[in-house]
Parts: sequence; structure tokens; C-alpha cells
Amino acid sequence: MRRPRVEWMTRADDTILEFLLNEGNKPLNASPTFVEANVDYKISHIRNRMRKLHEAGLIEYYDEDRGLYCITDLGRNYLLGKLEADDLENIGE
Repeated sequence: MRRPRVEWMTRADDTILEFLLNEGNKPLNASPTFVEANVDYKISHIRNRMRKLHEAGLIEYYDEDRGLYCITDLGRNYLLGKLEADDLENIGE
């Protein structure tokens, strides 16, 4: 299935979610710095996008004290194309 495209989301969001999913392996728990070291976006953009993804419920804190995030079931369903755009339209604003 095709992933829904919503106005507030960017290509970086897909990259971050795919990185955290770590398809074929155990999902990752990662800080923005660790994500930045493994994808082609600047740390300021990664932090901003991870904040938005967290607000939208696509990622959550694995360990808030250490700043580690993990993908949620909602994030997995987004990557699998199991969500409609309406499911995400207003939550990231």
C-alpha cells in the first residue's frame, strides 16, 4: 500500500521512521544525534522533525532521560501504508 502524504510531513520524516524501524532487524532506539550520524540530514533538521513525529505519535520516547526515541505502532502502520491521510492530517500541526 502507498503511504499517505500529508502537508506537514517531509521526506526526512520517512527517512527517520525507516531508520528507527530498521526493517528486517530489531527496531532501533535512537537519539537525534545517532539518527543524524546515519542519515543524510543535519542535526537541527533531525531534531525538528523528530519533535514533530513525536507530537504526531509516530515515534515516542523509549528513554526520555537519555533522549532515546523508538517507532510506535502508528509509525509502523504509516510506513506500511495502513493509514489514511486524514488519520495524520491534523495531528502534526
